[in-house]
Amino acid sequence: FNRFAANPPVFISTVNPEIRAKVGTNLLHDYGYFNGTVRFQTVPDKKDSLKASIRYTVDMKDPYYIDTVYYTRFNPRTLRIMERGRRGSLLTPGEQFNVSDLDAERSRISTLLRNRGYFYFRPDYMKYQADTLLNPGHVSLRLIPVPGLPDAAQRPYYVGKTSVFLYGKGGEAPNSTLEFRGLDIHYYKKMQVRPNMLYRWLNYQAYVRNDSLRNSAHSRLYSQYRQTRIQERLSQLSIFRYLDLQYIPQDSTATCDTLNVRLQATFDKPYDAELEFNLTTKSNNQTGPGASFGLTRYNVFGGGETWNVKLKGSYEWQTGQNKGSSLMNSWEMGVSTALTFPRVVFPSFGGREYDFPATTTFRLYIDQLNRARYYKLLSFGGNATYDFQPTRTSRHSITPFKLTFNVLQHQSKEFMEIAADNPALYVSLDNQFIPAMEYTYTYDNASVRRVKNPIWWQSTVTSAGNVTATIYRAFGKPYNEEGKKLLGAPFSQFMKFNTEFRHLWNMDKNNKIASRVALGALFAYGNATIAPYSEQFYVGGANSIRAFTVRSIGPGGYHPKDSKYSYLDQTGTFRFEANVEYRFRIFKSIWGATFLDAGNVWLLRKDEARPDSQLRLKTFPKQIALGTGVGVRYDMDILVFRLDFG
Repeated sequence: FNRFAANPPVFISTVNPEIRAKVGTNLLHDYGYFNGTVRFQTVPDKKDSLKASIRYTVDMKDPYYIDTVYYTRFNPRTLRIMERGRRGSLLTPGEQFNVSDLDAERSRISTLLRNRGYFYFRPDYMKYQADTLLNPGHVSLRLIPVPGLPDAAQRPYYVGKTSVFLYGKGGEAPNSTLEFRGLDIHYYKKMQVRPNMLYRWLNYQAYVRNDSLRNSAHSRLYSQYRQTRIQERLSQLSIFRYLDLQYIPQDSTATCDTLNVRLQATFDKPYDAELEFNLTTKSNNQTGPGASFGLTRYNVFGGGETWNVKLKGSYEWQTGQNKGSSLMNSWEMGVSTALTFPRVVFPSFGGREYDFPATTTFRLYIDQLNRARYYKLLSFGGNATYDFQPTRTSRHSITPFKLTFNVLQHQSKEFMEIAADNPALYVSLDNQFIPAMEYTYTYDNASVRRVKNPIWWQSTVTSAGNVTATIYRAFGKPYNEEGKKLLGAPFSQFMKFNTEFRHLWNMDKNNKIASRVALGALFAYGNATIAPYSEQFYVGGANSIRAFTVRSIGPGGYHPKDSKYSYLDQTGTFRFEANVEYRFRIFKSIWGATFLDAGNVWLLRKDEARPDSQLRLKTFPKQIALGTGVGVRYDMDILVFRLDFG
């Protein structure tokens, strides 16, 4: 016995090698290796008669494959539904036998039937019979009902009367009642939700693929899919703290085929507040704090609407000994407000709800930026955005109207001198309207079951000024003529494309590799060949190339050497970024990481004031900025705290 050994010695009898071998053999059988075996033998230590090891031998043999799959002994209506849904089967002839696939197939069929009214059907109401003699090396499967299958599980049910019980935010029981289009609504004191909205949320028509039973007589069949969608829709409103949706038989007779719906909900607090602080330091010796405060009001008009107001502000000091520095060198402040409806507001498509989440958001904002000794910039505008999520993995965002107005206010003599040396800078900051339309597509399969290595992909296309230019063209103005104005100010005309792809490779439970690639291009033309400053790309910072501060790289091989340009953010009209990060578990929820970041921004057009800044294939590799480093993460599943050193 060595008291310094990592683990104390154990008796072979406590290891239970017989049970371990049996478990291994059963595992082989579960994956189709029916003739496979696991054996063990005890190997004595030649140097120490009191020590021995155990050697396991795995003999897999050839696997068995699925030959045929039959559904039988169910009633005719149930069989028709199962056969029509066979195209989605998880058991395919020719594939290797796998017990987990058998269980998944039972769950799929149970869901298929429950979406067509079979409320009481469960996966364990089915079992398999297997024949391995009919075709050597293959398994013929029959899926049959279990003996004594309840009658209630063999017939469809319809949805009857719906009752809603709305409890107060303190849990107070309802004390008033009203009836609206068949809904019995019980509420406490004051009706906080419009009855027509409750009706819409509870009665939109769910879509079920290949449902031949979907007609006027059967449109109210119970559907598990519809039940799940209703629960999700109500949860997404953020106005209820507690939700319970029950389906109860209308009566206790054996022939009852109707389920009444009972919804119980408790209101949540109507307000939510958020306060955020940050501290910024820059490579040009600018340092200062910032803060933002947001207040959200839920259920503003009684239809699940959300109203948000956000205030933000920051200021920076010149901390170095540069000539002409002042106590407070620059500041920024702004306010924005947004009103979100949990539906499509305009244009209206009738009283029905989509069977997937859809929202409409109207937003207004105003920002004031002061660069002491240089200029002031006032930005204000608004947009209307529609968001749709037709599937769990895909999301569409359409902004048919987005208007921004930039006003360049006080300009110092020093700024005018810089502008004279850099005309492109001045044009990008000058007064201008930015009328735009935007579309964004997002794909995210992280929530899909069985996806081991999730991916996230988002692409955005923005078109600015083209509709306005077309209207001008209708009145005789050339499409590509410069100098056209809107309300007395030039308007921008450009196309912008941005895409980002992320992949997470879960090597095992303790090791991961996360990678990311981002590309963007911005091309201005027509009314203004220089893109607005606020639309240009930049890299660097905690979420980009971590070894560099924000907006401190590029464009291309250019870097401002004159101190009078030190306040400028380094931006471009083409962006490339790539990151790869290896994450390893240190202890429980604490992870370590090592990373490599790369990227830069470039100009698509040549700028004499910024040499070596244009995108060129031959100089592209040499102008990639590289940053590497290490970090620590504390992963709470829903939130990750991270500290990186780059």
